[in-house]
Amino acid sequence: MKTMEGMVIPEFDDVIAAHERIRPYVHRTPVLTSSYLNALTGAELFFKCENFQKAGAFKVRGACNAVFGLSDAEAAKGVATHSSGNHALSLSYAAGRRGIPCHVVMPRTAPQAKKDAVRGYGGQITECEPSTTSREAVFAEVQARTGAEFVHPYNDPRVIAGQGTCSRELMEQVEGLEAVVAPIGGGGMISGTCLTLSNIAPGVRIYAAEPKNADDAARSFRAGHIIADDAPETVADGLKVPLKDLTWHFVKNHVTDVLTAEEDEIVEAMKTTWKRMKIVIEPSCAVPLATILKNPEVFRGKRVGVIITGGNVDLDRLPWMKG
Repeated sequence: MKTMEGMVIPEFDDVIAAHERIRPYVHRTPVLTSSYLNALTGAELFFKCENFQKAGAFKVRGACNAVFGLSDAEAAKGVATHSSGNHALSLSYAAGRRGIPCHVVMPRTAPQAKKDAVRGYGGQITECEPSTTSREAVFAEVQARTGAEFVHPYNDPRVIAGQGTCSRELMEQVEGLEAVVAPIGGGGMISGTCLTLSNIAPGVRIYAAEPKNADDAARSFRAGHIIADDAPETVADGLKVPLKDLTWHFVKNHVTDVLTAEEDEIVEAMKTTWKRMKIVIEPSCAVPLATILKNPEVFRGKRVGVIITGGNVDLDRLPWMKG
């Protein structure tokens, strides 16, 4: 890692080290294709299926890298974080594998399935209001009380290095990719993707996909500085959080464009994936396909990697259910 602009920036050597460190605790997830979706989009799509990952999401990569990179003395007080779901349950999973406590602040509106998973992995939940302000204030209280090591959901060099292992695997699994599309909320996955591809495949274009209802990354990208929303409303519950300084560093330097999709487009892409690929994905993971369908001219005729980031869905509250 190197220090720049007052930040600790992970380097590709950190991704390689992370891959070795987390190997016993994560899956090398499969890449799936769909002739139907290829025909629909006019592109060759290769879906990196992190919905089949341990704990059901890519975030277990960064969480395991952070947890297993701690010294015994650092680990003794446990770890703590704030998260709407997937990072919370991933950090709980990683902490459980190491046998240390995990303290999690979650919005009271977070999907019940994700809360249940956190508790199932041994995480201890403190609820907050569904805003960035409330989340960070309640977390400050929890960390002061426990003294646990803070593992930020995305603005953490250890986490970003871990997330970079996903696109490293994708490039090993699929030859000749011309573009990669991943969702963007806080930017941990997209930062890891930028870190890896800028080193091993600098010609590959990187597109971030975002809900129009929570489009702070798109507005930040166009403005040239971070614009943060406090409490956006979108079906893509994993993409509500804003960029921070470390993830913004990667976005501004390596992302080709930030594309957005409307709520109905996200739900339709999610439903189409379930129907045609027979796999369970959560709304946040449908945003990349939704943006590809919305911008076919950008991807037509190209080999495109699509990162499906997770599959932790509340089956009693699917977005197309009525009432």
